[in-house]
Amino acid sequence: MDIATIAGLIAGIAFILISIFLSGDLMTYYDFPSIMITVGGTIASTLISYPLKSVLGTLGIIKNVFFAKKQKPDETIDAIIEMANTARREGLLALEDAAYRLDDPFMRKGILLVVDGTDPELVKDIMEIELNYIEERHKQGWGLLESMGNFAPAYGMIGTLIGLINMLRNLDDPSSIGPNMAVAIITTFYGSVIANLICLPMAQKLKIRSAEEVLMKEIALEGILSIQAGENPRIIEEKLKAFLPANQLKQAAQNGEEAQQEEVLNNG
Repeated sequence: MDIATIAGLIAGIAFILISIFLSGDLMTYYDFPSIMITVGGTIASTLISYPLKSVLGTLGIIKNVFFAKKQKPDETIDAIIEMANTARREGLLALEDAAYRLDDPFMRKGILLVVDGTDPELVKDIMEIELNYIEERHKQGWGLLESMGNFAPAYGMIGTLIGLINMLRNLDDPSSIGPNMAVAIITTFYGSVIANLICLPMAQKLKIRSAEEVLMKEIALEGILSIQAGENPRIIEEKLKAFLPANQLKQAAQNGEEAQQEEVLNNG
């Protein structure tokens, strides 16, 4: 569970509600026509823009914002180095059993292609095609939420125009000015909240998650090709560490030193 997403969402709602209570009444900000315009209009435009299957899968996309497995590049690197050592000692065919124990289907597929003796260029092409497909699938997910974030303020403005038009047409009836002004202003409020507290932040979080997963896949691909080329496991490790950001690189170096010390003690 992503604590930051939950904390940010709760904090955003809390700050808005507290501000409302400090300056007025919560029911003042409730207007059903405004909800129909912003929420209904946003959903309508999303249905026009995306296939029905993608729109219905929005709940699954939002779930990934709150519940996502933490990506750990160092664990991927460790798994690749372990397989590189196995391949160096026992040959590429010995990797078949290790491949079936992998949790990552992408890495499993790559290792099995290597075990089957597939040409390195073909392995690279196949894995890059799958990587591109993964990126496109992710892009459709966060792109849908980003589109909703762009539609919501636009429908808020449409609601504002509707309210102003109705108000101007009935200036001779003072009792209609208040309700029409409510629609005019509250729709903009709803659109801004939907876009800037829900849709756009969630889209940004999915972009980050997508980048993390793509990085993991790129590490796996480079490692698989290096294993197939018969490179030294230590060289492979140094090459894959280049993918890590500075903070993770420092942690990986510390883990490597601890592992070497432990190995020396065990051999001693």
